[in-house]
Amino acid sequence: MIEAILFLIFGLVVFYFSIWILILLPAEMAEARGRSAVRWILVSLFFSPGLAIFLLWWLGDNPYREDDQ
Repeated sequence: MIEAILFLIFGLVVFYFSIWILILLPAEMAEARGRSAVRWILVSLFFSPGLAIFLLWWLGDNPYREDDQ
């Protein structure tokens, strides 16, 4: 019984970490840089989360962002 509970907890932690890497981190990085979060989530899902994170870091802020700065 304890093993099942520990396995469930471990599974939930792995699931949350996967969602964070695949969706939440690229979305937060894209929004912080004035880029489309949906597009970068798709890059992360179809290609690689590492690639999406690296490209967002490398590209930096969107020079054409439309917010009040």
